[in-house]
Amino acid sequence: MPVDDGIDSYLICSTPRTGSAVLCGLLRSTGVAGRPQSYFRQPDESSHATQWRIPFGPDGSFEYRDFVRAAVTAGRTDNGVFGARIMWGTMDHMTARLRRALGDAGASDLELLYRCFGRTRFLSLRRADTLAQAVSWTRAEQTNRWQDEEPVPPTREPHFDVEAIERSVTTIEEHESAWRQWFAMCEVRPFEVLYEDLIADMTGVVGAIFQFLGLRLPTDRPITPGHRRQADGINDDWIRRYRALRE
Repeated sequence: MPVDDGIDSYLICSTPRTGSAVLCGLLRSTGVAGRPQSYFRQPDESSHATQWRIPFGPDGSFEYRDFVRAAVTAGRTDNGVFGARIMWGTMDHMTARLRRALGDAGASDLELLYRCFGRTRFLSLRRADTLAQAVSWTRAEQTNRWQDEEPVPPTREPHFDVEAIERSVTTIEEHESAWRQWFAMCEVRPFEVLYEDLIADMTGVVGAIFQFLGLRLPTDRPITPGHRRQADGINDDWIRRYRALRE
């Protein structure tokens, strides 16, 4: 439960292939830190709305306020804490829909988030090795396989594509810069988590996050990620080949 009753929600702010699925699994496994997922990712909203039995209009639309309430219910643990994962590519879409739903075109992003999620804190999850992140992202897009635990086989075999990797590097840098600007604009100081630190010491990183959130870490249940790392010899080979071509 919260130590000082000072938090309702937290958002994991990130870009793809930073270990966010691992972090979400670790936090979910505690049973007291919400059930963070990408609830507001645009391509998944309709399926979420169907799952949560939100009525659709004749044009296929649904009331976004109902969607947000259902997301909070789905992502909240019994102690009242809600968690969600937000990629930079989702933020503009989500805040635009919130402004329309709340009828407040002049509200800042932070005001919207506080109105919907209550007392909210922010985690900034990133990867120090941008090239390794870009290789992982490129491979996942090629195969359409984002987690090892997914039951479906890859749609196609991965292949080295220097231009695709370079595009991923550029996108990551742009999105990370956008997050930094957003935090500065909103005068938010997020708790920073590095992928490399998370993989090296999952329990220690989760403990530090709990301290930041003002939560007590349970001692009677295992903290497990629920997902395995996918990086292997293929990723290492692509990194080596990319660096050789760019030297």
